[in-house]
Amino acid sequence: MELNGADIVVRCLIEEGVDHVFGYPGGAVLYIYDAIYKQDKFQHVLVRHEQAAVHAADAYSRSSNKVGVCLVTSGPGVTNAVTGIATAYMDSIPMVVISGQVPTHAIGQDAFQECDTVGITRPCVKHNFLVRDVKDLAETMRRAFYIARSGRPGPVLVDIPKDVSVAMCKYTPPRAPVQLRSYAPVTKGHQGQIKKAVQMLLAAERPMIYAGGGVVLADAADELRKLVRMTGAPCTTTLMGLGAYPGTDERFVGMPGMHGTYEANMAMQHCDVLIGIGARFDDRVIGNPKHFAQVPRKIVHVDIDPSSISKRVRVDVPIVGDVKEVLQDLLGLYAQSMAEQGVAERRLDAWWKQIDAWRGRKCLDYEASDTVIKPQFVVQKLWEITRGQAFVTSDVGQHQMWAAQYYPFPEPRRWINSGGLGTMGVGLPYAMGVQMANPDRDVAVITGEGSIQMNIQELSTCSQYRLTPKILCLNNRYLGMVRQWQEIEYGSRYSESYVDALPDFVKLAESYGHIGMRIDKPADVEPALREAFTKYKDRLVFMDFITDQTENVWPMVKAGRGLTEMLLGSEDL
Repeated sequence: MELNGADIVVRCLIEEGVDHVFGYPGGAVLYIYDAIYKQDKFQHVLVRHEQAAVHAADAYSRSSNKVGVCLVTSGPGVTNAVTGIATAYMDSIPMVVISGQVPTHAIGQDAFQECDTVGITRPCVKHNFLVRDVKDLAETMRRAFYIARSGRPGPVLVDIPKDVSVAMCKYTPPRAPVQLRSYAPVTKGHQGQIKKAVQMLLAAERPMIYAGGGVVLADAADELRKLVRMTGAPCTTTLMGLGAYPGTDERFVGMPGMHGTYEANMAMQHCDVLIGIGARFDDRVIGNPKHFAQVPRKIVHVDIDPSSISKRVRVDVPIVGDVKEVLQDLLGLYAQSMAEQGVAERRLDAWWKQIDAWRGRKCLDYEASDTVIKPQFVVQKLWEITRGQAFVTSDVGQHQMWAAQYYPFPEPRRWINSGGLGTMGVGLPYAMGVQMANPDRDVAVITGEGSIQMNIQELSTCSQYRLTPKILCLNNRYLGMVRQWQEIEYGSRYSESYVDALPDFVKLAESYGHIGMRIDKPADVEPALREAFTKYKDRLVFMDFITDQTENVWPMVKAGRGLTEMLLGSEDL
């Protein structure tokens, strides 16, 4: 049959099993929107800003393990989307971005709403395409989805000129899975390297398991949990890996890094065998690489992306492969070796005794108050009321760290945040994407009065589609993380970090048709949360919590310092 380019795009989305597309129309994509109007296989979600479209598609993918899809027009449509694309790229999120482009004959002529989309997005996509011939469109779409979800996942952009979307050609359904001669990710780990890793773990007296977002992306949480149980080793997960191992389990020592726990950081530094699984050893986790390398230890690194291995930290046993497949092989070899060699049951007693001593520092304790709301208290009450079962999205700043520290996630894909790029404004559009993918689940947004205003227009989208996230705004009237750094590093010179002229968030929420609450007493925190999640379960509720302006995130490792050079509180300044 013959179809035009726009119909081919829609047909390809249906073939890929797409249920939702997030987007915003414009001249260059009107033929595609016309094709969307004529189908009923997937739902288009009209956002209020292209950045929100990409964030929503991003969170849709994070919370469902499907490829997120968004659609934007040319020029400012795609430049507005760049922040969301870069956010997904840094966190390795599989996503297909479809962008409109001016007609092929006008490319390079400074046409209305023209920009070099391929050039602009090249540094922040896994791959991108400019389709100049409608005959290439179907195959390009299929390749885009294949590249986005395979290997180390990431966003792929398909740029479609307007004349390509209207041109006709013969359409051929897919006959075989996509294969690219120049792209063949390794998924099976080297058996010799896996055997070395097993022998190191069996001989270790102070083993440590360090897991990252790659475990979540590979759906390898079950394998990680089996490995921790089998080895008896402590486990730490990065900000992106939270939930891969249950946050309430006794073998979980918390998150490592700049705002990680004392016990996690000390164990990372003083273990004798460290196995990194789907993690990048990035700057916010290990601090200063030279300091990290001072203590001798054997390091095993498992990752799908060979370029990530030994990028920042020299490793002894590199294993390139899909995390799930590698862990399955490692578990089998470990069980076999235990049966053959035998391992002393109590060989890690001294190690756990040391870890318990570090835990005794109680680094996450904070001073409670009956007069002012502590932000940590709000997060803890959210955990109690949702029984740990909510999907939690966050923006970026102090509130993000408190959410990570005080909401122990029991399962993967429940914690949705911008890790690598640290993008403010993601919380609300993330909640939209999560709820579209998980319509029957509680969704909470933990945000601040600075972050929420960056995409607050999406309260309109939530109203249109009857989305009901519960927004917890930890309002301290400051750009809190900036203020904290200014206090510690810049002599308390608070340059442009105070947020003045704030809106009345209650009235603002109500103007969009939602429920608004202002909470300024600690005694009212729990009742407000219970009311939001029970009485107003089917409504969006904006809770403006007026919190302590002076509260800081502890522990903290200052920039350029080593992992164990932690500040546990203001008394260490």
